[in-house]
Amino acid sequence: MKIAIIGAGKVGYQLVESLTKENHDITVIDINQVILDKINDNFDALTIKGNGISSSLLKGMGIADCDLLIAVTNSDESNIVACITAKKIGVKTAIARVRNPEYVVELEFMRSNLGIDYIINPEHATANEIIRLLLNTHASYAEDFAKGQVRMSEILLEASSGLAGKQIKDINMPGGVIITAITRNGEVIIPNGFDYIMQNDTLYVMGEKNAVDSFAKTAGVRLVNNRVKNVMIIGGGKIGYYLAKGLERLDINVKLIEQDLERCRELAESLNNTLVLHGDGTDLTLLKAENTEGMDAFLAVTGYDEENLLVSLLAKQLGARKVIAKVSRSNYTSVLETIGIDNAVSPKLITASDILRIVRGGRIVSISLLIGGRAEVVEIIPQEDTPILNKPLKELDIPKGIIIGAILRNGKVIIPNGDSVIKSTDRVIVFTLDSHIEKVTRLFCKKGGGLRINELINSAKNAGDAASM
Repeated sequence: MKIAIIGAGKVGYQLVESLTKENHDITVIDINQVILDKINDNFDALTIKGNGISSSLLKGMGIADCDLLIAVTNSDESNIVACITAKKIGVKTAIARVRNPEYVVELEFMRSNLGIDYIINPEHATANEIIRLLLNTHASYAEDFAKGQVRMSEILLEASSGLAGKQIKDINMPGGVIITAITRNGEVIIPNGFDYIMQNDTLYVMGEKNAVDSFAKTAGVRLVNNRVKNVMIIGGGKIGYYLAKGLERLDINVKLIEQDLERCRELAESLNNTLVLHGDGTDLTLLKAENTEGMDAFLAVTGYDEENLLVSLLAKQLGARKVIAKVSRSNYTSVLETIGIDNAVSPKLITASDILRIVRGGRIVSISLLIGGRAEVVEIIPQEDTPILNKPLKELDIPKGIIIGAILRNGKVIIPNGDSVIKSTDRVIVFTLDSHIEKVTRLFCKKGGGLRINELINSAKNAGDAASM
């Protein structure tokens, strides 16, 4: 597939990294030569220095021959104009990143009248993910697939866990559970029965929802009361605004602390029941005065990773029950595990997941990027006449980095073994290292491209979670 990406910031760079591994023909347009040089040094992609809204530039690079344009610059207006221009020239499908809350009410108009096929809002999607995590009964990360029947949980083994020091084959695992991966000191391990589980390992466990919860409890994961009444938000940017709006609709008491006085006034006018406070979220005296220890949840969503980590650590020490931080840098993931933050969210990974689902076609139901983007969980409906169908899994050349974690068939969850056979009507949940995603595509998609443009367009029109309010 020929894909043009306008904007090589955090999201654009993540998309280039993911899509080049799938052998797409990628062209990246940006005005910053330093960023383009970094892409040239690391990926097999064509780079063009210039303004992506220029019709002459788009015509010159052959946008009419592209299957997809993704506009993810820092300017909503530039993204919208680039998509409109590219559609007029002849690009088949256009995706725009639109972040400003003022444009949210115009999303349907932009889709229907301006020809933009799909609109993503990273801040709104991030706020939705944080709210989902707030209502999660696990203290750690967990996400559901296959219509809520299959769960992937991230389990950090503490010293009190009875699993530390044991080989996997010696652990009494529930029948509906599989350990798909272990992270240890920044390394990703695809385990077998002879691998040992060590203290401070993070296990990625998949299986039938209740069985995973049972195993997590055995492993020492703290199940929390998901009744949230009082929440404190640090940072009044777009994510903070969307969070407060969403929590208000759930009748949750919200305190929001923001440093910029003018922004505080704007938030106070646009939010109905949120208490907006002008102050420094890193001020320990302020945090104590505002009863951080009595908060059911503390959400750090400023524009600075380091500040989010610092205030999250302070909130944890003060006694906030659940702490979630927005972190953009993937290399901070290991830090989170050591300082006890319950969850971290990355807007660039959430946005990349949404776009990758569109790129890969209508039979991809959902995608979650894990371990800083080094692994994925993909829920997929196999295409007809593909290699994965109607053969025992043991007869297929499936690399170690790909794990068929669960199959949903006729409403029932199957944890497969070597003799299991996948049918065309199944939903399959696959854990894969990012280096093997092309192999997953070859297994589940038809030879000669897998992705059909009509599927792409239908997926784009039907998948509105990131854009809907």
